Amino acid sequence: MRARVGDCVLAWVLVMAMGAAAVGQTGAGSAEQASPDQASTDQAPPDKVGGLVIEPEELPVTYPLEPYAVRLYGRGDYVPTLHWRLQSGALPPGITMNDNGELRGAAERAGEYRFVVEARDGGKPQQGARREFVIKVVEAIRVEWKVPAHVSGNRIDGSVAVSNTTRDDMDLTFDVKAVAENGRATEIGYQRFLLTRGTVGMELPFGETLPHGAYVIYVNVVGEVATRNAIYRQRMQTPRALQVVVGP
Repeated sequence: MRARVGDCVLAWVLVMAMGAAAVGQTGAGSAEQASPDQASTDQAPPDKVGGLVIEPEELPVTYPLEPYAVRLYGRGDYVPTLHWRLQSGALPPGITMNDNGELRGAAERAGEYRFVVEARDGGKPQQGARREFVIKVVEAIRVEWKVPAHVSGNRIDGSVAVSNTTRDDMDLTFDVKAVAENGRATEIGYQRFLLTRGTVGMELPFGETLPHGAYVIYVNVVGEVATRNAIYRQRMQTPRALQVVVGP
């Protein structure tokens, strides 16, 4: 009888020991699943893996009617080939973006255009990146008052500063008219010459003796680049009529 009791106690001890071992293995598995490194890898967003970056950092300045061709590209670890799209914003009218990331065309008018592009690769899952760009389209001809039109006795005189911001020489026509209240126009300034590329702030004077009366001064500047069949125009006028009080 004592032998049977001893056998039962031994069996019970063995069962308890095996249960404790099983509990220990289960606890080890839970600790492994809660590993911080494993959790961070599983939660990493797909568009961050590989570090895809869109280049270049900035886009070149252009001006109206100037041919524009720039290729965007990716840098980092990604699966070729990238596909591109305009995500938000607006390109300059006249310039479009292809699926291969090429910006091409010719801007129709001056302005500052801000937009966001998106690129995605051919991986599964896909990697993606976005970047904001600005294209500045500057005036091909810049005209501003150097000496504002003013009355000196029986004359109206003044001057403007003209700049050529393009990479082309242009045939420039500079024309200034004084228009009286009755609509009669008098030429008070005219020049035609080759305005070379990169010219900044060239002063062009004008002036003429005029009869008694009130005159609005109109400045017209036209630049032509024959090789590209491009014509640029700028116009200014005085904010109000100038009164010539001396004279007939």
